[in-house]
Amino acid sequence: MASGNPLLNAINRVSLVKQIAIGLILGIVVGWVAPEIGLAAGLLGSLFVGALKAVAPVLVFVLVLSAVAQHQKGNEAHIKPILVLYLIGTFSAALIAVVASMAFPTDIVLAHADEISTTPPSGIIEVLKTLLMKLVSNPIGALAEANYIGILTWALVLGAALRHHGSDTTRQVAADLADTVSTVVKWVIKFAPVGIFGLVASTIAETGFAALASYAKLLAVLLGCMLFIALVVNPLIVW
Repeated sequence: MASGNPLLNAINRVSLVKQIAIGLILGIVVGWVAPEIGLAAGLLGSLFVGALKAVAPVLVFVLVLSAVAQHQKGNEAHIKPILVLYLIGTFSAALIAVVASMAFPTDIVLAHADEISTTPPSGIIEVLKTLLMKLVSNPIGALAEANYIGILTWALVLGAALRHHGSDTTRQVAADLADTVSTVVKWVIKFAPVGIFGLVASTIAETGFAALASYAKLLAVLLGCMLFIALVVNPLIVW
C-alpha cells in the first residue's frame, strides 16, 4: 500500500521474504562483528515475539467465534469431511515430523536452558485430567495464558450462542472485530524482519556460529518435511 513516506514506499516494494532474509543476514553480521550491539538488539526480537504471542490467542478466539456466529441455519457446512481430512493431515504431519527428527537428530544450543524446569505427566490419567481442566478454563485466563484448547472451546460455545440469540448487528460486530484483529496481526508481521534481526543478532552474540549451524540444520529438516507433506502426502490425501 502506497503512503506519503518515500522510505516506507521503498520498503513496501520489497517482499516480506526478502526483508526477512536481509534482517537475517544483518543479524548474523552484527552479532559477529559487534556482540554488544547484538545483545542489545535482542530486545527487538523479544518485543516481536511478545507481540505475536499476545495477539495470536485473541486472533484465534475472534476468528472462530465470528465464523460460528455467521453460519446460517440450514446451510450445509460439510464439517465432517473437513474434520476427517484435518485429522488425517495432522496425523500424517506428526508422523513425518517424528520420522524426520529420528532420522536427522539436531542438538539446539539454548541460552538459559538450565533455568527451565519441566515435570512430565505421571500417566495417561493425568494427561486426560489436564486436558479436561483446560477445556473448562476461565475464558479470560485462557486468553491470558494462551490456552488454545480453552480458547477454541469458549469460542465455539459463545459463537453458537451468538448465532442463536444474537442480532444481526451483534454478529456483524463480531465479524468486524475479527477483521480488525487480523489487520493488527498483519501490522505485527510487518515487523518480522526487525524481530528476526534482533533474535539472530542476540543468538550469534551469545552462542556463536555453532548455534546458527544447528538452527540451519533444523530449518533444513523442517523445510524438507513441509515439502514432503505438500508434494507427497497432500496429493495422496486428495487422490
